[in-house]
This record gives sequence, C-alpha cells and structure tokens, in this order.
Amino acid sequence: MRYFPEGFANEDYIERGYKWDAHCHWREALGQSTFKSLLRQKRYEEIALRALRIEGRTNLIFSFEKMALRDGIRGDGAEIFAKGLYQFLHGRGSPRKRFEDWVAALGALPRKQTRVVTWPVTTVFGFLAQPDRHLFIKPNVMRRAADVLGLDFEYASKPNWTTYKSALQLAGDLKVALRDLEPKDMIDIQSFLWVQGSDEYPS
Repeated sequence: MRYFPEGFANEDYIERGYKWDAHCHWREALGQSTFKSLLRQKRYEEIALRALRIEGRTNLIFSFEKMALRDGIRGDGAEIFAKGLYQFLHGRGSPRKRFEDWVAALGALPRKQTRVVTWPVTTVFGFLAQPDRHLFIKPNVMRRAADVLGLDFEYASKPNWTTYKSALQLAGDLKVALRDLEPKDMIDIQSFLWVQGSDEYPS
C-alpha cells in the first residue's frame, strides 16, 4: 500500500498492464481452438515461435532462459514443446499429471548450454495463457515474499508438483486475505508477491 495506496486499482500500478497485454495476445494467437488447429496441421514450429514471441513481450524470464528455449525448440524440439504445452493447458488428466508431463516435455527438449527446466520457464506459459488458474514462479522472490507474509511455501529447486501445488495454495490463501482489494486473477497475486519479495520495491 506504500507503493500503491489504492491497491490494484491504483493508476500508477504498473505490474498488471504488460502481463495482461501478453495474455490478450496469447488468446488471439494461441487460443485453444487456434492451438488445436495448428497442432492438427503439424505446425509445431509455428506454435513454439508464437509462444516465444508472446513471452518475449514480457520481462518475466531471464535472457539465458529465453536462449535455452530458442535452442530447445529447434528440430524435433518444436513438436515436443507444442504437444506438451497443449496437453498441459487443455489436455485431460489431473492437474498433477498434466504438470508433471509438462515438466517431462521441457526436460526432453534439446539442450545446448543452459537447462530449460527452471521454475520461470515451467510456469510462464501457463501464467500467460490461463492467468485465472496458473501462477508464475520466480523462486527467490516467491520464497522471500512467503517469508515476509508468514505463508507456507514448500519449495524445492527442481520443478515438481508438490512445490507447484504449495504455490497455488499460497496464492489461494493470499487471494482470500486480499479480497478487500479485489485482485482479479493470478496476475494481481503474482504482482503482489513481486512487490513483497523483489529488490525492485525495497521495504
């Protein structure tokens, strides 16, 4: 509230705009019906490039992670990425199975220098595609924010369902606690956590 006295409605609240814009671009370029159509046409590279271009509109993941993704979608990697991402976002199965299959798909991508399976890479596309249900995780910021707020966060450095489920529970608890400020979705929750835990907003 020190930085944004009117909360999420503050006119200077800059954390939401570019993330929501990226989500809108996602709906236009990779909404479920479009995504499914591109898969049927086996346009795997086009799917992967669209996803990376949309993510590129944000500053959510580090440059070395962007490079690892670009390397990973070359050749057969594009098909692995496209099919894995569609299954994660729109496939059948429990949330746990879909998440774990997505982690496995990322782990199967070709790798040059930097690993692809990091928390930011694993969670950024779900967050941009479905901010009503998926949370973006920057590990150090998330851990600091949870500590400051006195919330439980069962963290492990390698992406896994237990940690992600813990993060979603934390986000759900936080949304209830912040209900008077009327957070709209996970974008507002993630942004709140960012303000609490990042060096960009010193306490």
